[in-house]
Amino acid sequence: MANLSTKIKMYAAANGVAEVDFMKDVMLQDDSDGKGAYIKEWNLDIAQPTDAQLSAHETAADTEEANNEVRATRKAAYRDIGEQLDEIYKDIDAWKARIKSIKDTNPKG
Repeated sequence: MANLSTKIKMYAAANGVAEVDFMKDVMLQDDSDGKGAYIKEWNLDIAQPTDAQLSAHETAADTEEANNEVRATRKAAYRDIGEQLDEIYKDIDAWKARIKSIKDTNPKG
């Protein structure tokens, strides 16, 4: 199940809002009774979403979160750009093979 913040980002994007600042635009709070996060304050110029509207973005939000994990894994495996440039200079084909292996091992959804 996707995080509430990710579903809100998907809902906002679908309604023409490119960025959501969770310190100013939308404040979330965790319920102390264990039911999870909820929208405490909504300051965007679009209507606050209903639970049904947020649920409609569940699949896209799950995919986005999975892709974010893949991006982070790939970024760590790619290494520093300086090291990559040195590797390209020394043997571009070996660099291409290493990058392809990283991408193949960590596919996006």
